[in-house]
Formats: sequence, C-alpha cells, structure tokens
Amino acid sequence: MQRGKMGRILIVDDEPHMRRILVSNLRQDQHQTWEAAGVQEARRHLATSDYDAVFTDQKMQDGEGLEVLKAARESDPSLSVVFLTAVGTIELAVESMRHGAFDFLAKPFQPEVVRAAARRACEQTRLRRENELLKGAVVRLEGTSEIYGRNESIVALREKIARVAPTSATVLITGETGTGKELVARAIHHSSPRSSKPFVAVNCAAFTETLLESELFGHEKGAFTGADRSRQGLFEAAHEGTLFLDEAGEMSLAAQAKLLRILTDGQLIRVGSTKPRTVDVRVLVATHRDLEQRVREATFRQDLYYRLAVVPIHIPPLRERRDDIPGLCQMFSRQIATDLKLPQRRISATALQSLMQYGFPGNVRELRNLIERAYILSTQDEIGPENFPVAPASDVPAAVNNNGHKDSGHLPSPESPQQSFDLTAFLEKTEKELILKTLASTGGAQAEAARRMGLSRSALAYKLTKYGIKPAGE
Repeated sequence: MQRGKMGRILIVDDEPHMRRILVSNLRQDQHQTWEAAGVQEARRHLATSDYDAVFTDQKMQDGEGLEVLKAARESDPSLSVVFLTAVGTIELAVESMRHGAFDFLAKPFQPEVVRAAARRACEQTRLRRENELLKGAVVRLEGTSEIYGRNESIVALREKIARVAPTSATVLITGETGTGKELVARAIHHSSPRSSKPFVAVNCAAFTETLLESELFGHEKGAFTGADRSRQGLFEAAHEGTLFLDEAGEMSLAAQAKLLRILTDGQLIRVGSTKPRTVDVRVLVATHRDLEQRVREATFRQDLYYRLAVVPIHIPPLRERRDDIPGLCQMFSRQIATDLKLPQRRISATALQSLMQYGFPGNVRELRNLIERAYILSTQDEIGPENFPVAPASDVPAAVNNNGHKDSGHLPSPESPQQSFDLTAFLEKTEKELILKTLASTGGAQAEAARRMGLSRSALAYKLTKYGIKPAGE
C-alpha cells in the first residue's frame, strides 16, 4: 500500500490482545491507529477526532458494535465501519450491513484479510467525502447559475447569496416586480444544507385572508365551510426545508402574528385548532412593497419586520444594469428556442439598441416575455426592432423604488405633461395586455401561460379574476 493511501483507523474492542493484533496488522500498511476499550471510550474518540475507518467488535462489556456504528454515523456519515465478531452468522452480518456497516469480518481472521478490508474501507470513506465536496461545489454553481449578469451589482448579489445560503438566517428579498426574487430564493435554498429537502413557494397576494392562513398553516376538519377534512399547510409541507413567501407585504395582521410565532419558537396552530405543532422551516420572504412604510402605516408588524430583515437582499431593476441586456437576450434566446423547438434566431444590433433604451417596468421577466413573443410572431431568421414594440426609457415612467420614490434618472422631464402619470394604472394595463397575449399564444392553456410569465397557477388565477379575464371555454 502506498504511503499516501494510509488512513486513520479507530479500533474498538474490549480484549487488549485482539487490539494488539489488529494494530500490528494495520501498521504494516502505515495506517495510524487509535484504540478504544469499549463503546463509551469509542464515543469520546469519535467526538473529538477524525478517522478514515472504524474496526469494532460486535459484543463488548459496555455495549454493542451497533452503538459504535451509530456514533460513527452521527460524527461523520461518510465514515466506513467494519464489524468484527466471533459469531459469524448470516443474521448478524445482515443486521450490521442493514444499519450501514461497510464490511463484516468473522474471527479468527487472516492478517491479509484485515489489511485488505482496511484499504477498502479507507478508500470508500475518501470517495464519499470527495463526492460530498463535488456535490457541494455543483450545488453552489447551480444555485446561482441562472442569476445572470456581469454588472457589479449582480456580482455582489451572487456573492451575498453564497455567504447567506449556508446559514439558517431569515432573508428579506426586495425588488421590483419581475426582477427575479423567487430565483434568488431558490438559489439560496439550493446552496444551503437544506437543499435535499422541500422548497415550497407561495404568493401571498394570490389568496384572500382566510384562504392564505389555511394555505400556510393548515386547517382542521370543520374549521370553516367546505373544510370537510383536516389538511396540513405549506409550513408543514416544507418541514426541514425552505418556505418562500412572495409578496409577504400583503399578509393580514392575523397571519403576520402566526408567522411571527413560527419564526420565534417554531410552532404553528392550524386554523380551527388549539394544538401547537412544531416545524423546522427556513423562511425566505420577498416583497416589492416598502415594508418600513407599511410599518409606519400600522399595516405591518414592526416586530415581524425586524425578524424578517435579518439579512436584506435587494435586487436591482434591469434599467440600472443595462449592460447585462445583450447577455440576457442571448441567454433567453437559447432557452426559448429550445422550449419552442425552433431554430435559434439572432437579435439584430438595432433591436438590441432599442431594448437598451427601454425602461423595462416589468424588468427581466418582461425582457424574456418580449423575446418569446418575438419568436412566436416573427417569421424572419433575424429578430429586428419591429418585433419589439417598446418606447424609449424617456417615454416610460419608472417603477417605484424600494423607498417608495420614483427613480428620477428615468422620469419624464419636468416640462412633460406626464409628470403626474398614473403608474399603477399603466402597470396594470400592461400586465393585463401581457396576460391576454400570452393566453392567446398558448391557445388558452393557463398552465403554459403561467410558466411563460413566471407565475404560479394560483397567482395567474388571481390575476384573471382581478382583471375580469375569462379563460377560453368559460
């Protein structure tokens, strides 16, 4: 065995003579060895030192080898454990392997058999550890890969995600509609220790007050009209994972009080129940509202705001990083061509210039929708400016920034009669038109329309009701 392949091995056996034999055999391959005379001593070793393999007897005076196996798994799930026993029964072998043992050797054993088992066990531990490192690296890369941008604000955003993801901190994600708040939330989840657990997203604005509480916290049978059975809420569904609350600024004060309790002590009470339930959920919150202003207006709890804003992350609007527009266009063009099963088309320089001058009130989501519409409606190999019916930035009122003020860098000039432009009406009209056009392009298929616009089905249903849009067939 090469010196570079030697391992750190813990030998657990209550017979000193057996420990000496094992040490003598293993040191022939330059392994470093430590000895424990029983289960309790093994626990202390495992709690304070790192090993590449554990050799443990099955029956000892103060316990069994399965207890050592459990302690090893708790200390390091990648650690390989080899069982030694004088009773070489199939049942015992099956039992130890079922609990995660790497190998099983019956006494008396040949020295070369022990040495071979040690080599395999140490190598298995190394492979598992390398695999975990690679998986972690892949997750970190995947988590932020869709957050495109070379602008320094986006680079800083990705760095902040990488720092906050491994923690359990609550994150408040702010930004205008369409900037990619759920994308940031998913990146945090995918780069966190909870990445293998559920990621559950809910748009708080898509539900009435009563329905939102039932959706989040669950309800008991008979809690309200139509509650014909008990139902767990999204907090319980996200147990040990991440719950993303989009548009949390729309939550009622009653729902806010329940959310505060969960963040404080991890307990929730279903609608119609008095029994608390414990959940382990990391909460990520997003809003385009100015929560500080809503606190001043007494429509949002101050104590909840401070709980949510442990780590604030703000996503800049697209108009503040125009240098990313060409790259985003190229990325979306590839994605859309693949989704629609069409040849990829080039976006002309004139069209790019037109987009660079546009204010993008709908941000990155609007850019993607514009490119998708151009793919659907255009018959040319090259997408030109005529396929993007957008007005220059000076003609489009800016969205309200996070402090509740309009971005003066993109407002109409003081001489313009549009200084009193109704931004809310403009955005709602634009949104309604976009929904109608998207539904038309999907033949009325709501699921596909929701996907193209980056909405959940429930959020689209809410907007259809809001704008009085009746889907085809109704």
